[in-house]
Amino acid sequence: MQDERAEGSERARTPGEDGRDGHADRDGQAGRDGHDGTAARGIAGLSRPYQAVAALALACIVVLAAVHLAMVFLAVAPSNTVSKAHGAEIDDWVLPEFERNWKLFAPNPLQQNIAVQARAEIQAKDGSGRATTGWVDLSAKDAAAIRHNILPSHTDQNELRRGWDFYVNSHDADNRPVGERGRLSERYIRRIALLYLGEPKSGGTIERIQIRSATASVAAPPWSTEKIDTKTYYRALPWWTVIPADRSETGR
Repeated sequence: MQDERAEGSERARTPGEDGRDGHADRDGQAGRDGHDGTAARGIAGLSRPYQAVAALALACIVVLAAVHLAMVFLAVAPSNTVSKAHGAEIDDWVLPEFERNWKLFAPNPLQQNIAVQARAEIQAKDGSGRATTGWVDLSAKDAAAIRHNILPSHTDQNELRRGWDFYVNSHDADNRPVGERGRLSERYIRRIALLYLGEPKSGGTIERIQIRSATASVAAPPWSTEKIDTKTYYRALPWWTVIPADRSETGR
């Protein structure tokens, strides 16, 4: 009987090796993990140095998001004191990635087909002379790549079109550049044209290129009595000499 009582007493002390019921151990674990005993998660589960780094990164993201929202708001808002004073900084932030364009909607939807074309002056491989190519419709190449393509390339849809808009909006009617953006647009559209033209099949070298636009108004629908001039009008730019920087940018 004494042995049985002693064995029962040992079993009663099993939850805690020191004779306690284990509550102290559980309380200590809860203190290290969470109030309810579960393991701490998220930033709270990191060490203090990592918590500081995470908090700093989160603060930077919040500040960047706030600045971006403010810049976009000022770009689309009516002209005001802030946008007038910091217009250049706002444009540098918004353009061209976050540009807004209302030509598809109001107040006056675009009702013209505008094609960008280019031709080149090629130096013969043996240096014997130069030849001028015919006009190549660069926009037609984009249209062919997009047509019947369920996942058309963003480059095919927008690079050439936006490049031409960039040029037109930064030049006057006599093709004179307006500020530094005008000169930048010339280099940009010239390099795009070089990419589209590719290497001459004759093996020569493109020395100069010329670019023009072909604009034709969209004809009125059959049920309309409106008279629209659908004749094609051209805007030819001066000949541009291809410089080494153009070739390096296009990988040629």
